[in-house]
Amino acid sequence: MKMRFKMLLLLLTSAITGNSVAQTSQALYFMNLPQRNTLNPALQYTGRTYVGLPGISDISVRVDNNFLSISDMFTNGVISDSTFVFLEQGEDLDNFLAGLGTNNSLEPQAGVQLFGLAFTVGDDLRITLNVTERFDANFVLPGELLRLSIGGNESYLGQNIDLSSLRADAKYYHEFGIGASKNVTEKLRVGARVMVLSGVASAYLTNNGISLTVNDDFTYTADANVSLNVSAPVTFLKDEEGIIDNVRFDEDRFEETNDAIAYFSAMANPGLGFEAGAEYRFNDMFAVSAAITDLGFIKWKRDRSEIYTTTTIQFNGLTIEDVRDESVTFDDLMNWAADSIQKSIELSETPGVYKTYLPLTFTAGFSFTPVKFFTAGVLSQSRFIGKQVHEALTLSGNLNLGNVLSTTVAYTAVNRRYDNLGFGIALRGGCFQLFALIDNVPVKWTDMTVGGDDIRLPENINTIHARLGFNLVFGNREKERILPAM
Repeated sequence: MKMRFKMLLLLLTSAITGNSVAQTSQALYFMNLPQRNTLNPALQYTGRTYVGLPGISDISVRVDNNFLSISDMFTNGVISDSTFVFLEQGEDLDNFLAGLGTNNSLEPQAGVQLFGLAFTVGDDLRITLNVTERFDANFVLPGELLRLSIGGNESYLGQNIDLSSLRADAKYYHEFGIGASKNVTEKLRVGARVMVLSGVASAYLTNNGISLTVNDDFTYTADANVSLNVSAPVTFLKDEEGIIDNVRFDEDRFEETNDAIAYFSAMANPGLGFEAGAEYRFNDMFAVSAAITDLGFIKWKRDRSEIYTTTTIQFNGLTIEDVRDESVTFDDLMNWAADSIQKSIELSETPGVYKTYLPLTFTAGFSFTPVKFFTAGVLSQSRFIGKQVHEALTLSGNLNLGNVLSTTVAYTAVNRRYDNLGFGIALRGGCFQLFALIDNVPVKWTDMTVGGDDIRLPENINTIHARLGFNLVFGNREKERILPAM
């Protein structure tokens, strides 16, 4: 457990060492699916009623990463602990370091809908309800930190490096949403959704400033003012010298089923969210739309722990370069860095409430429908996470044959890549509808050797957005002329 604690410290506060969704899918936006309403509350499916069943109606996974792909991780087509690019000097390593940005991020997200419902009142008032389990995380590593720790510290002698953009945030929470959309005029429809949020567990790194100086003797001096806030059933433990060296999970609280249910269902960490959108159709051919989604927060109060440091930390100056020349082992490097952090951190006796925010997103779309069954779409999406802004632009062609078949082919520029091809399909028979979407279909594959077996993996993909599910849908509003949904 002590080793796990060291790795936790190293991952969440890696800048000190110097050694280191709401769930959306751009391809979904112009498809004739009930789930498109999650991207813009004003968008409607042509059916009158939709029911989502627990755990199968909408499952989504999103992994955004703007600096690392399979080809960056392994060299010579062999997967093992000795073939990581950052452990091998050469052109591959040089290209990887040159491709790093100012801030390099990794954002895993997942969502599973436990219940969904949409029904129509009168001609055009659509009411929606949803209960969804969500996990969001965001990690940001400054580019200079990665270049220093992987490429070596010789070129940084005497320099002071600002690492204030380091970020780590992970949270698991429940979302209870209720929304409505309605035609305001014959051409304009508006919609909104209110979300009650309930946090289950969270870890959040508060970075009030970190600077790292590379001294003339190749050692490091870090001036840090950071804290790791945790809301989870864990306890940080100290050794006899008062140094935090362990973290214990409180398993006793989940031995009984009723206790586990009570823990996960309690509104102990409350939050609120809001979304709004609009769609304006100039005529049957041209339409524009816009939305703001995931405007919200969660206050974390339960099972609070906080570890922090506001001091100067000294490090021995070893980097991955020393692992490459076999001066030290990788395990030794990790242990020494974690030991330096452990001796400098303190455990707060009175941790207070802290607040985290959802990834605020602005979306704008334009569609051109030359014939009834085909729509060409342009979609722009801007997501705000901390101080970072993530932009995505999607071009799509969408075929919608009534309620029977809806399919899309999309191209998205995102995360410094311009080769993201997306595809989605939805099929309906009677009241049953199946759908599957992916925003990043791997185009180029490569052979990798794992042990003695050869496998094929996508070579350059660094972003995955996938969504699938099963819907119960009833009614068909396709013939109505009042602001048709598609």
